[in-house]
Amino acid sequence: MIIRSIQAAIGNTPLLKFTHQEFKEIPEASAVYAKLEYLNPGGSIKDRLGSYLLAEGFAQKKITQNTTIIEPTAGNTGIGLALAALAAGLSTIFVVPEKFSLEKQALMQALGAKIIHTPTEEGIQGAILEAKRLHQELDDSYLPLQFENPANPAAYYHSLAPELVADLGAEITSFVAGIGSGGTFSGVARYLLEQNPAIRLIGVEPEGSILNGGPSHSHEVEGIGVEFVPPFFAELPITAFATISDTAAFAMTRQLAKQHGLLVGSSSGAALVAALAEAAKLPAGSQVVTLFPDAGDRYLSKAIYSREDY
Repeated sequence: MIIRSIQAAIGNTPLLKFTHQEFKEIPEASAVYAKLEYLNPGGSIKDRLGSYLLAEGFAQKKITQNTTIIEPTAGNTGIGLALAALAAGLSTIFVVPEKFSLEKQALMQALGAKIIHTPTEEGIQGAILEAKRLHQELDDSYLPLQFENPANPAAYYHSLAPELVADLGAEITSFVAGIGSGGTFSGVARYLLEQNPAIRLIGVEPEGSILNGGPSHSHEVEGIGVEFVPPFFAELPITAFATISDTAAFAMTRQLAKQHGLLVGSSSGAALVAALAEAAKLPAGSQVVTLFPDAGDRYLSKAIYSREDY
């Protein structure tokens, strides 16, 4: 395949099939499929979102050739937006809480972005407030604001979800995926529900996220976990939330690397822990689908594959 730009390589990622042979939790004749989104050119599922957000901005005439893109982000959306902005010749400013990985910030800067930090203790809410302030101050700027923009779930409804159905058909038993902004989960879930109204929807969060009703606190798993319920979840019939500990998520992340050659981030480890638990409770012949959202190389400074204290 010959392409003319790296953006053309976004999407159509492979599905990796796990069976009872790899994980004893999976009943015979059942399977867990992982969509390898970390193989997108920017290293994450958010490459799809970055391209879609800018395309929608241009279509709605909210972006000109002189517009600066501003976004609060933990990193992957910033990388995806920076890739898309690079192709369009646009400048980018990303507001990032200090705690998030240095590698993701370095990747955003490598793609030409300016980084502005907000205090760790203010979380993503602090980054959102600062991004809104910058947007008000800077003429000809565009704030996609993934946490509120309906284009966020639409990006996955129109791209990732149809790929799953094309590969597996409509009879997917369960969709199990991590929740951050909620856009990926919501967009994919709504499409799959249209194909199979009986599908089970399992949202994955780390301990310290609020969806299962537990207290909010910090966690080591990056990319998933929420401080507020995503607006995209309105009227979405989520079956259950799976809350996964840092210990379980990182143990699985190390196992995926050492036994399967999958160099993914800890949110992928959490997703697979939840997917295996879901498969174990379903009858033989079930199909469980999960997502591996990003690559582990952007967390090496946090010793993602070598720490043994979680």
